[in-house]
Amino acid sequence: MIALRSLVFNVLFYVNLVLFLVLGCWFLVMPRRAAIRALQAWATTSVFLMRICCGTKMEVRGHQHIPKGPCLVAGKHHSFWETFALLPLFDDPAIVLKKELTYIPLFGWFALKFRMIPVERSAGSAALRTMLSRAKHEIAEGRQIIIMPEGTRRAPDAEPDYKPGAAALYGALKVPCVPFGLNAGLFWPRRKFLRLPGTIVVEFLPVIEPGLQRQEFQRQLETAIETSTQKLLAEARSKQK
Repeated sequence: MIALRSLVFNVLFYVNLVLFLVLGCWFLVMPRRAAIRALQAWATTSVFLMRICCGTKMEVRGHQHIPKGPCLVAGKHHSFWETFALLPLFDDPAIVLKKELTYIPLFGWFALKFRMIPVERSAGSAALRTMLSRAKHEIAEGRQIIIMPEGTRRAPDAEPDYKPGAAALYGALKVPCVPFGLNAGLFWPRRKFLRLPGTIVVEFLPVIEPGLQRQEFQRQLETAIETSTQKLLAEARSKQK
């Protein structure tokens, strides 16, 4: 039954995505904020489909920790789920993503329209400078920059592997950073077909104020994210028994 429900969801999810990309092409010539609202509507619909088809709910904790206006948001990356499900929680989000994604027809055009922040990983320090320049511009526009500090999806119990990008953004942007943990990998496993029933919890944590030295920020960020994530994983697993 789980396999069947997962199949139904995956079909509807990608049909919904294609319909947004094709029928929503006119958003490419609309004001960017209007296009962002359409993106958030698509994300909300996708979360709804997952709940209806798979019995997978979404719970948000600590929403009060998200400040008004520009900020840096950094958290765990378990699956594709968090790349869309978090979007409706912010006023004007800009996600740091792989530059290769902007080469995909339609999808890439929309990523550029939304002014997401592409990073060319192979470019080394030049990529970091470009990311910082783009992020400063978006922060000046009052946006929220979302980054997954490990750079790629990690299995729930994998050892942490934090990259320097989030710390570099923190030092350059001089805005509060909101860490978050989650347990999405238990319900949307990376590189797997199944979508499992239960409750995906994302927990936003108290902000890390600007002004810390890079190493201290990195330590606080990793501790906050990992502590929250491990707690949420243990909580979810206890309910699965």
